[in-house]
Amino acid sequence: MKFHNISKLFLTFSLLFSFSSLKSQDKFPDGTAIPKWFKENKPTDVNTLGKKYIITENGMKNDSTVLQTKKLQEIIDVAAKNGGGVIIVPKGTFLISSVFFKQGTHLYLENGAKLKGSDDINDFPVVTTRMEGQTVKYFPALINADGLDGFTISGKGTLDGNGLRFWKSFWKRREWNPKCTNMDEMRPRIIYVSNSKNIQIEGITVKNSPFWSTHYYKSHFVKLLNLTILAPKAPVKAPSTDAVDIDACTNFLIKNCYMSVNDDAIALKGGKGPKADTDPNNGENRNILIEDSTFGFCHSVLTCGSESIHNYNVLLRNSVVKDPSRLLHLKMRPDTPQHYEYVTVENIKGNVKTFLYVKGWNQFFDLKGEERPGKGLANNITLKNIDITCETTFSIEKSDLFDLKDFTFENLKIKAIKPEEQNLKTIQNLKQNKVNVTKVASLTLSYDKKDDSKIAAK
Repeated sequence: MKFHNISKLFLTFSLLFSFSSLKSQDKFPDGTAIPKWFKENKPTDVNTLGKKYIITENGMKNDSTVLQTKKLQEIIDVAAKNGGGVIIVPKGTFLISSVFFKQGTHLYLENGAKLKGSDDINDFPVVTTRMEGQTVKYFPALINADGLDGFTISGKGTLDGNGLRFWKSFWKRREWNPKCTNMDEMRPRIIYVSNSKNIQIEGITVKNSPFWSTHYYKSHFVKLLNLTILAPKAPVKAPSTDAVDIDACTNFLIKNCYMSVNDDAIALKGGKGPKADTDPNNGENRNILIEDSTFGFCHSVLTCGSESIHNYNVLLRNSVVKDPSRLLHLKMRPDTPQHYEYVTVENIKGNVKTFLYVKGWNQFFDLKGEERPGKGLANNITLKNIDITCETTFSIEKSDLFDLKDFTFENLKIKAIKPEEQNLKTIQNLKQNKVNVTKVASLTLSYDKKDDSKIAAK
């Protein structure tokens, strides 16, 4: 009996040790522990945010045909002047262009509430902002937050960019001038958060963005929780509608989100040009955790680039993919100094068109009269514990303009029409363990119905 009790005690200690050991293994790709901040995720309690300003009780009408930007901004300004508070949008549709939140103010969208963007660019101001790796004069987003500490957006409602008119204009311009840039067709984003910290955006739906859906610049300790971000690929493609653009940010969490857009789901930005790494307006992305999410159609689940100088400690894990074009895309831009390191993708299931895509990215190439920068570099890239079907496994370009080294593939189960394993020869010091790539004649793929493409026709 005594021996039995000792055995039970030993077993208990063994289990506790094992659990502690598993917890201690929760690390970023460089081996450093993931801080508690990433695990302490609580819903926003609007009752703690100060006075509630219900917009329909403060001069706004439930009317989707009347532009009410000025009135909404007045409510935000009054709340800020009175020490802060939460701007509450009740059920209904309210038409706006750009509004700018102030310190201490927050946004809450009730179930059935919708802030809808104007589809007339003349309703938007021109401001100094950040777009495509540059600080330029351009258009702000519908919801803007700059220099704020503790800003939140929460609820069950919707931010609708109303992008159809912008998308059609973009494709007509591209038909007339195939060399037009993404910014030539003037169009706003939906959310832009800059120079801020302790940000939490949760629960809402963001859809139909004219341009990038949500964009975060030089912001730190940002949490995106339980979001749905949508933009269609048909019947009208929604161009450049990246779900989340992370631009020179540190400590960034994306958790329990669903994304299906007609561009990259998550893109790491930071700057472009031959001297981008010396420009104080640019910067690196560091400590980025993406987990427990689902990705429908998109160009890539995770992309480094196209305007990116340094990405460090990026972890995508425990997620499902349903028809993205690529799982991991490393855009190697020859006119920009680039270094992508310690990027891990693990515990992924589903189907994609291409598993790993690494090639030079020459769109809008511009040395700006300077010498070409040194070689780009991607190193310490790990893909492990992945069960996936795809058309092409490895689409990797050999180039004198960038180096790929210290990649690790572990416990991969891949069915592919085109394994293309010969393309791995360009990677220096590639380590493979339990990699099973099976060539198949065809694939049975399930189209992700949550793509919500019918919204383009509305």
